[in-house]
Amino acid sequence: MTPTLYYCYDAYCGWCYGFSPVIRRIFEQYRGRLAFEVLSGGMILPEKPQPIGVMAPYIQKAYKTVEEHTGIKFGSDWLWHIFHPDESDWYPSSEKPAIAMCVFKDYHPGMAIPFAADLQYALHEEGRDLTDDEAYRHLLEKYKISDQEFFARLHSVEYKEKAYEEFALIKQLGVTGFPTVFLQVSESRVYLLCRGYTDFATLQGGIERTLEAAAKEAH
Repeated sequence: MTPTLYYCYDAYCGWCYGFSPVIRRIFEQYRGRLAFEVLSGGMILPEKPQPIGVMAPYIQKAYKTVEEHTGIKFGSDWLWHIFHPDESDWYPSSEKPAIAMCVFKDYHPGMAIPFAADLQYALHEEGRDLTDDEAYRHLLEKYKISDQEFFARLHSVEYKEKAYEEFALIKQLGVTGFPTVFLQVSESRVYLLCRGYTDFATLQGGIERTLEAAAKEAH
């Protein structure tokens, strides 16, 4: 089997946004040697929709930490909702972007890493509301996907079930925070490469060591 890198992320995770440039570089560098799979984590799944104001006070401090550690910058359109929660109409939920990812993977299974980065950019830089269908339209043009077909699937039971299967798998894998990256080198061997934000050099080193060890075991 081709070694497969599993990127466990959530569209609403600020640390994953900071990690986006790292995982994209890994994807570009290793796409000839590894298969890549993105699993959505279901980080925010309230039983009843909760306004952005519930988490805004925490994010107002936390986003700065992410910027300092990763070098990423959060956009003013996103920050407006964080600092004006009383005026915002946002009710964050990880469900729709996770369903969108499942739909997307049926069209372009090999491009899930760039799409995850695009979703995070749409939210954290451009301030698009990922619970709103319209937040995805510009990406459908980019990836040449029929909007009518995409939105029909986005609202189907089938793809919602697929998203919830991913949430369950994430739990099974013991993932408690994002981003988390695994590398599967054989049917029975899966290695944890990183839990939490990791820089490019560290992650690359982990991949190389794991592939080397797997190659030795195979001989």
